[in-house]
Amino acid sequence: MKILTLVRQVPDAEARVKVTGTSVDLDGTTLVIDGMDEYGVEEALRLREAGAATEVVALAIGPKRSEDALRTALAMGADRAVHVETDERLDAVALSKVVAQIAQTEGASLILVGGQEADWDSQALGAATAERLGWPQLTWTNELKVEGDTVTGRHDVDEGNESFSAPLPAVVTTQQGLNEPRYPTLPNIMKAKKKELRKDSLDQYGVQASVRYVNAEIQSRARMNRMIDGKDAQAAAAELLNLLRNEAKVLA
Repeated sequence: MKILTLVRQVPDAEARVKVTGTSVDLDGTTLVIDGMDEYGVEEALRLREAGAATEVVALAIGPKRSEDALRTALAMGADRAVHVETDERLDAVALSKVVAQIAQTEGASLILVGGQEADWDSQALGAATAERLGWPQLTWTNELKVEGDTVTGRHDVDEGNESFSAPLPAVVTTQQGLNEPRYPTLPNIMKAKKKELRKDSLDQYGVQASVRYVNAEIQSRARMNRMIDGKDAQAAAAELLNLLRNEAKVLA
């Protein structure tokens, strides 16, 4: 079985970003693999190590700098990588068309995708990919096993969690709690430089963005810099409540 695991490159959660003109300026910003995608890479490697998979292929769709995220996935242990290089900002529906085509040409039986994209704040990629392929979709997975042609495990639902079983091929979205991603070791980082990293052009997949990106802004509010006397706790709490409701306007 071959596993295709998607890798997105996003700003580090603690990185400071800025907006220049109408777009987000990432120059000098620390970029990393999207955390939820990282769980997907780790799970693919564990399935291969357990004998359930024969090959793990990491896929990135994005600008040239996305190659760094793929190199990290290769250093973690992925067998090879595919980079569809484009500077176009693609939404989840457009991305799904590329992922589905590559899954078919690669002969993948399992696609692992982060449950929610950090850059678009969207959960649509896994669902859109599954719909294009006509495969079952299993979301927000926190336990996963592959036995023969069946994938089983557990995932979160509103009431708690539930067990599932579905035939392969399938699309699975990953999240925190599924595993603990490994750190690339220095020997594996060196080995990753010799692994195959195929470069494709977006043109060969016939994909265009279905959502037009118009503008970007960082919302901020000025601090009130109001100090509350804490000698009388009850009075301080009442004053804080009044400020939040009538001045900060954050309470109804």
